[in-house]
Amino acid sequence: MEPLPYIPGFTPADSGPLARFLPQLEQGVFSAWLTRQNKNAPQAGPSAWLLDPFGFSPQLVLEAAHSGYRVLVTANNPITRFLLETYANPPSEADFSAALADLSAVKKGEERLGAHLQALYVTSCEKCKQPVQAQAFLWRKDETIPYGRIYKCPHCGDAGEKAATFEDQERAQKVAETDPLHRSRLFERVIALHHEDRIYAEEAIQHYLPRPLYVLTTIVNRLSALNLSTERKRALTALILLACDAGNTLWSYPEERKRPKQLSTPNRFRENNIWEQLERGIGLFSRIRSKVPCEAWPRKIPESGGICIYEGRLSDLAKEVKREIPIAAVLGSIPRPNQAFWTLSALWAGWLWGSEAVEPYKVALRRRRYDWAWNATALHAMFENLNDLLPDGVPMFGLLPEPEPAFLTSALTAAHSAGFKLQSVAARTMHDAAQILWQSGKKEKTNPMKLELARETMRQCLIARGEPVGYFHLHLASLSACAEANSLKTPELEFDEALRKTHALFEAALKEDARFVHYSNGEGVETGLWGLKEEPVGETLADQIEKATVNYLQKNPEVIFLDVEEEVYARVPGVQTPSQGLIHAVLTSYAENDGAKWRLRKEDFASVRNAEIQAMLALLKTLGKRLNYQIEMEARAVLWKENKRLIRKFSVFASAILNRASIADDSAVLVVPGGRAGLIAYKQSRDPALAARAKNYQLVKYRLLRALSEVPVLTRETFAEQIAGDPIEESKKQMMMF
Repeated sequence: MEPLPYIPGFTPADSGPLARFLPQLEQGVFSAWLTRQNKNAPQAGPSAWLLDPFGFSPQLVLEAAHSGYRVLVTANNPITRFLLETYANPPSEADFSAALADLSAVKKGEERLGAHLQALYVTSCEKCKQPVQAQAFLWRKDETIPYGRIYKCPHCGDAGEKAATFEDQERAQKVAETDPLHRSRLFERVIALHHEDRIYAEEAIQHYLPRPLYVLTTIVNRLSALNLSTERKRALTALILLACDAGNTLWSYPEERKRPKQLSTPNRFRENNIWEQLERGIGLFSRIRSKVPCEAWPRKIPESGGICIYEGRLSDLAKEVKREIPIAAVLGSIPRPNQAFWTLSALWAGWLWGSEAVEPYKVALRRRRYDWAWNATALHAMFENLNDLLPDGVPMFGLLPEPEPAFLTSALTAAHSAGFKLQSVAARTMHDAAQILWQSGKKEKTNPMKLELARETMRQCLIARGEPVGYFHLHLASLSACAEANSLKTPELEFDEALRKTHALFEAALKEDARFVHYSNGEGVETGLWGLKEEPVGETLADQIEKATVNYLQKNPEVIFLDVEEEVYARVPGVQTPSQGLIHAVLTSYAENDGAKWRLRKEDFASVRNAEIQAMLALLKTLGKRLNYQIEMEARAVLWKENKRLIRKFSVFASAILNRASIADDSAVLVVPGGRAGLIAYKQSRDPALAARAKNYQLVKYRLLRALSEVPVLTRETFAEQIAGDPIEESKKQMMMF
């Protein structure tokens, strides 16, 4: 298996509607992979058919369609399907604004609906006592009144979190008096009164407080009665969808759980101002400007590119696709279990479109627990259907968001068991999407999983890296090796047993081998870092990245961060891919940025640094003579001796690549530019083995030695005191990302 370079992309400034539930993925990754794929297989270029069997990331499907491909998407979730349709053919900003204005103008008794609903969120400014709109009320779990509020006063500028007033609490209690009626109305839009699954809808709807539930009921009831154009109705539906999400109790406060995966109300949470969220949605949706053709299956889309959505499961579509559509490649974001989003999607579909829309997706209401064995089983069924409809050799490029070890094991085992051959795995950190390339094919005879294969794979991973690393990378490297050896799961094992066996084997590979050292205060294999007791022979990964980045800066006077990522990732592909934080630390040390552009600092050009090294060697020679030491010179080093005994050895560096320094005893002094201090501190913070070795030497900056050379009266004692008082930790402020 040949590891491919990780493909970097752009992180969107605002990740869009329902962002906390949808996969966090960089833009541009799919289009870059498609460009690479087109070079290798021209027949798979623009106008070819792609298949997304997951329908989990609307933005990525749109990206492929914008690249000129025809994308067939299976979308079983009515909410993600609606988002995809909205992204592909967004209403104009004018339609969004007009739709909300139409809703606001509807009468509620003697007042306009907009004014009526906004009045529910009125509070008083603590400073000037004027009425203001609360941005949110703050609640404690299981309490019946809010304890706090958040507002920004337009009159006096007072803002922030304040204690709830008596009037705020009284208003919340008054709305709660009619709660049973409105709750019952929303039940009936999801499921029939006496249906056996009603209990599941009731459990789900408990995650809505009375006030937002009243607002949503009032708005949904008006939606069908409004005489709106098709575009305005789509626009208003999109805004109401955002309100449905804004109104639940899954918004922890302070924001501790940004991406909820279980329907569980936090101990403290915020109740958002629903009308304010409707207004916010106008800007959120109106940023989606470009359109692509989008049709429901089996309508045709042009060869120039577009999206065809199949409303249902892949298994129902397989025969028709095999007969009519030649799939050139499969791509998509692999879904990870999310009980919160899937259950809420069923609720929202019923509220927006009625119980008929919920029917195909009703199973999401019933299921309360999605473990990794369930995930592997579900993915395996999908992969098997997919492999059946594809000819052998079709590439499948998948992104795994939040790729914790259990998710990786589930996805790779499911694909492997269905006959997909693993071609490459690339991963930065467990906070970035892993990029996995498979190829369709026939199932092969499986082999037993071997402890020694996992152990040696982990050892080789650490040798190649030259520094300790987290369990995530070792786990992924071993998974890849087992997949290549066709030994992830044997047919007689159920998925839950196969996953447990894999994790137990990897844990034993590390814990039962004395060659591995665990840098952690915890017992679990996933805590801390793992390294080798044997000293690394070559450069560490951090040193490789520093060298590659600086060489690139020397040759390219002006670059953007993405340029540097592409250069670096091509040199260290697969599971060795460095974090963005490491690249950023190197850039911060060597370059200055002007907006998006990075330029090598003038003092860090090779010719300037070489001259400075020679000047520093000469200065150390002069200082040594002033202090009456015997002087010897080595390549980029000055030795101070007394009676032929080594007192200090000064090694002069222009970089933060210090592993090749002679640090055998406490006589070693490493002399570095001040700009390297932050990078050295960063390297030590991420590498406990390097931090331990750093105790063997002193580190001194150029500028201190220059200052000491200008001191009129300098003694050996004051010199020793001064260099000991120049700690590298002072420059840790330069570290901006890990």
